[in-house]
Amino acid sequence: MQALWLAFDEIAGKGIDIFFILKFLGYLSLILTPTALPIGILLSSIMALGNLSENYEFAAIKSSGISLKRVIRPLVILTILLSALNFVFLNNVYPWATLKQKNLYLNMKKKKPALALVPGAFNTEIPGFNIKFDEKYGEEENLLKNVQIADLTNNQGKIKIITAKNGEISTEEGSKYMTLTLQDGNYYEEHSKRAMTQKERKKMPASAAKFDTYTINIDISSFNDDEKLDNEDVTQHHGMLSIHQLDSISKVEKSSYDEHIKLRSNNFYKTIKANRLYKYPDSIRDTILKPEILDNFSTSNKTIITRDALQNLKRSTDRINNQKEKIKRDRKRLNLYDYEYNYRFSFSLACLVLFFIGAPLGSIIRKGGFGLPMIMAITIFVIYFFISQFGKNLSEESAITTLLGGWISTLILLPFGLILTRRATQGMGVFNIDSVLESIKKFFNRFTKNSTKKPWQF
Repeated sequence: MQALWLAFDEIAGKGIDIFFILKFLGYLSLILTPTALPIGILLSSIMALGNLSENYEFAAIKSSGISLKRVIRPLVILTILLSALNFVFLNNVYPWATLKQKNLYLNMKKKKPALALVPGAFNTEIPGFNIKFDEKYGEEENLLKNVQIADLTNNQGKIKIITAKNGEISTEEGSKYMTLTLQDGNYYEEHSKRAMTQKERKKMPASAAKFDTYTINIDISSFNDDEKLDNEDVTQHHGMLSIHQLDSISKVEKSSYDEHIKLRSNNFYKTIKANRLYKYPDSIRDTILKPEILDNFSTSNKTIITRDALQNLKRSTDRINNQKEKIKRDRKRLNLYDYEYNYRFSFSLACLVLFFIGAPLGSIIRKGGFGLPMIMAITIFVIYFFISQFGKNLSEESAITTLLGGWISTLILLPFGLILTRRATQGMGVFNIDSVLESIKKFFNRFTKNSTKKPWQF
C-alpha cells in the first residue's frame, strides 16, 4: 500500500486521464504480488498454527497419535504449489507488468517536464534543448541550481550556450509552453550559418553578455500528447526480461564486454610499447652499460626521456579514467542481469523457506490472531528483504558473485527454518529458558558457597 500511495502521489495532478492512472496502479499491483505472496504465507502459517496451539488443538492431535509432520504435510504440498506459481508469475507476469509500468511512468513524468529532468546529467528529453544542472529543490522540485543550457533549435550544434546560478521552471496546466526563468548568468552565441565551412565559422564573430534575469519559453506540446503514454521506449531493463531472455542477453552482453576489455588492454599494451620488451636479456649487449638505464644518458637526454615517459603515462591513465565509469556501468548492468536470473529462482523458494520458519514458530509461541504473529512475520520478512538487498548491492559492485548474491537470503534463513521445524516436532521451544536460568543459578551458587566456608576449611 505504501508503494501504491507513493506512486500515486507522484503522478496525480498532472492532467493525466484516470484510465491511465488506474492502469499504472494495476501494473504496480502485479509487480508487488510476488513480494506480497511470501509474507502472506509467513503470516498465515504463524497465525494458523499458533491458533491451533493456543486452543490446545495440537495437544489433542498429538494425543491421538498424529505427529506434527503429518499435520503440516498438506500445507507443505500447498506451499510447494504456491512456490511454483510464484515462479511462473515472476517469469511471465512480473516482466510484462514491469515493462508496462516503467514505460508508462516515464511517459507520465514527461507530462510535467520539471520532474522529467534529472540533476547531474545532460537532459535531452525536451526537443531542441540540452539542459544540465547540479541540484533540483523546492516543494514542487522546480528550482534549479548551476544551470547550463545548450540551445539546439537551429540544428547547428552547441552554438548558443546559456549558464546561470539559479533557475525556476513554471508551467501552467494545459499550456504548450514551459517557462524557464534564469538568474545571474551568462549568454554566449556564435553567429554562423549552416552552409559555412569550419574555417569560415572560425572567422565569424560571437556575442557574449551577462544578465540578472533571463526568460526562455520552451515548446512542450509534444509532452501533452496522450497517445504517447503507451509508448515502450525502454525494453532492456533487467526486471522486464524473462529467465530465458536474461540468460541470452547476458551472454551477448558479456561477449561484447569482454571484447571491449580485451581491445582496451591491447591498446594500452601497445601504447606503453610493452610489445617491444624482450622476455630474455640481450646476451650480446655492451658490458660497459650501467645497470640503471638513465645513467647511460646525459642530463639533457635524461630530461627528455623522463618527460616523454611521463606524458605517455599521463595519456594512458587519462584514457583509462575516461573509460572507467563506462566500464563500471557496463559491469553493473551485467551483474544485474546475472543477479536477477538467480534471484528469480531463489525468491520463488522464499514461500517454502518462510513457511518452514512460520509454521514451527506458530506452534512454539502458541499465539494466534493479528498481534504477535503480525509483528514476528513483519520482522522476519524485513530481515529476509534486507539480506536480499544487501546481496544485490554486493553482487552489483562485484564484491561477491551474482550466484551467492541471489541465493544469500535463502541460504541464511533456510537453516533457521530447519532448526525450528526440528524443535517443533520434538516439542521443544525456541530455546530452553529453564536450562539457561539453571546454569546462571549454579554459576552464582559457586561463589556463595565459597564465601560461607570457614578459613580452616579446605
